[in-house]
Amino acid sequence: MSPLAIVRGRVVPIVGEPIEKGIVLVDGGRIVAVGDMDLDIPPGYKVVPADRQHVLPGFVDVHTHLGVAEEAEGWAGEDMNEATDPNTAHVRAIDGINPRDLGFRDAIAGGVLAVNVNPGSANPIGGQTVAIKCWGRTVDEMVLRAPSGVKSALGENPKRVYGTRQQMPGSRLGTAAVIREGFVKAEGYRSRLASASPDKPVERDLRSEALVRVLDGEIPWRQHSHRADDIATGLRIADEFGYRLVIDHGTEAHLIADVIAERGVPVVIGPLISARVKVELRNLSMANPGILAAAGVTIAITTDHPFLPIHYLTHQVALAVRDGLDRTTALESITINPARIAGIDDRVGSLEPGKHADLCIWTGDPLDPMSRVDRAFVDGRQVYEYDPELRQGVFLS
Repeated sequence: MSPLAIVRGRVVPIVGEPIEKGIVLVDGGRIVAVGDMDLDIPPGYKVVPADRQHVLPGFVDVHTHLGVAEEAEGWAGEDMNEATDPNTAHVRAIDGINPRDLGFRDAIAGGVLAVNVNPGSANPIGGQTVAIKCWGRTVDEMVLRAPSGVKSALGENPKRVYGTRQQMPGSRLGTAAVIREGFVKAEGYRSRLASASPDKPVERDLRSEALVRVLDGEIPWRQHSHRADDIATGLRIADEFGYRLVIDHGTEAHLIADVIAERGVPVVIGPLISARVKVELRNLSMANPGILAAAGVTIAITTDHPFLPIHYLTHQVALAVRDGLDRTTALESITINPARIAGIDDRVGSLEPGKHADLCIWTGDPLDPMSRVDRAFVDGRQVYEYDPELRQGVFLS
């Protein structure tokens, strides 16, 4: 694979100021240098012109169900929820991902080159998440971090799933109790491991193993919560057990933005383009991201694919800008912020030397709905280009 010099585009590195006519040097699947037109291009580099185009890192959607909720497959492609036990901390999203899900190609065409795949929200404790790239033959070669968190759900969904079966949890009280019980067992398991010896081994408990990683701060607790009261419950339980919390959805997070900001808890917001199909979405607002960001909350914006198709990620970000979100923060919300939340910011999320050469060349400003991805690169290899004659994207094998 030849080293590349992407030249004369408006380079938006995210970390650092945009360069109106810039150069990005790529070699060995990594970014070697980013600079203006004075940057020396070494011999042997293939020059890729990007005149009047925008060069950005691949976007990151940190809350999706790509590959586990396959499009156009019906029940055969539905592997998002193991809704048979309120605590399924031991299940792993990586085991249900089909890399041939049509959504991965939509993601690349929309500039999204990395995603975090979460289990669904049927259970109070839903299972382990995984951060992956959107290009690869097997999920194992796509992995950026596994696990990248543990999914948990508060509010309407687990209450409905188990309450209709006359099984715990049938209430918000019960849902919180299941979560606490899981962590208490994990604390006991961790204590037994600490005192174990070769002649007195501890029987493995896969549920508790996953929760110990959360308790130890190795991975975050991804808390599905829409309503402000559920967000407050999520904060309360996190305070009790001392783990690293991420609020997912956060539909009413703007109502308690100061409380969230004080705790330093990031919020993954979305989907923003949605009907109010349930009570928890009553206060859905496109102004939510801007209010949270202004209060000092670190935000990421998500499609929650397939609930909003992933290639509309930039469209809802643009609408959030229209309703008050700062443009710089808007781009951070789909690049470096979600990369940090998933623990993959050392490799993706910005154009910096040493990071993976996962980037897109756009025809214009990506927040302009008339712009499209012209070319996409993963690990420095071009995987996609738009064919104007066919009026469709072409994926390169």
